[in-house]
Amino acid sequence: MASNQFFQQLEAHGERLFHLMDCFQQAQILVVGDLALDEFITGEVERMSREAPVLILRHEQTQQIPGGGGNAVYNLAKLGAQVQVAGIVGDDAQGVALKNIFQQVGIDTNGFIVLPDRATVTKSRISGHARQSVTQQIVRLDRKSDRPPDDFAISQIVNYVNTHQSTVDAIICSDYGDGVLTAPVIDAALCHQRTIVDTQSHLSRYRGATLFTPNLPEAEQAVGYSIDNHRLVYQAGQDLLQLTAAKLILITRGEEGMTLFTSQGEVYDIPPFNRTDVFDVTGAGDTVVSALTIALCVGATPWEAAVIGNLAASIVVRHFGTATTTSEEMKMGLENLLADPSLLN
Repeated sequence: MASNQFFQQLEAHGERLFHLMDCFQQAQILVVGDLALDEFITGEVERMSREAPVLILRHEQTQQIPGGGGNAVYNLAKLGAQVQVAGIVGDDAQGVALKNIFQQVGIDTNGFIVLPDRATVTKSRISGHARQSVTQQIVRLDRKSDRPPDDFAISQIVNYVNTHQSTVDAIICSDYGDGVLTAPVIDAALCHQRTIVDTQSHLSRYRGATLFTPNLPEAEQAVGYSIDNHRLVYQAGQDLLQLTAAKLILITRGEEGMTLFTSQGEVYDIPPFNRTDVFDVTGAGDTVVSALTIALCVGATPWEAAVIGNLAASIVVRHFGTATTTSEEMKMGLENLLADPSLLN
């Protein structure tokens, strides 16, 4: 019954949603956050090593894509927005690779702060396969610094945010706990009238932001109790609004969809748009944040923006690894939903 009611709403807003997606290229967005590079190294298993009981792989390919807060940046660009990014990378090959990837899709990287004594956060996933078999991850190698960025680097980030915030429609804070989003940087970002926060913890540090997008475990950590039924979802939404003083809270709930709360007391349940073809949820949260932020920037209501974010996520989870989508793919996805209401059941 709830799905039928939602479909009627979706159908009534269909033309409007298509129009909003046609306007994505008008959005100008600044992302401030913890940048990372994801590497996927694959090879075919040749034999066991004589040196140690480990596999020897013959290298086949290395794929590099933006990770951490960089995934949100890349999603925004792929969706058509005009994007600026402020963050820290090392003076290393991984930092150069990340900058080149961004520049190839038109992302403004003048906000890159390069630190010679700090490694670019990099997650290298090494996978192998026998002939004609499934490729499986064997090990992951992480590169990162445990030292926080120095005060001068932070001041450069703050100056960049202060200088450019009047030229953008929104600021996204993408916090992966790697040290960029310190108190001075957060304060600078919160000066903008539309600040969207995607953080894994410590939501109260961003008190007063426009919108928070916690997933269920992040919401549970913030409110301090398990959220295992609809009543507790609604209670958590109200508690999070109070904790953060936000205008909007969007709790993403995986296969249960998402629930949007407004400071005016409105609550909207949005069902999942894809229950069956889910192969990998990696990066789906970044996709939600990116799509809904663009939608808000081009005039969407909070409900419309959440629906658009949900639609984008329903597409990227169909692919393995960290994936992106486009406004054209999203419009095709919406057409399919409107043509077949059973997809919401």
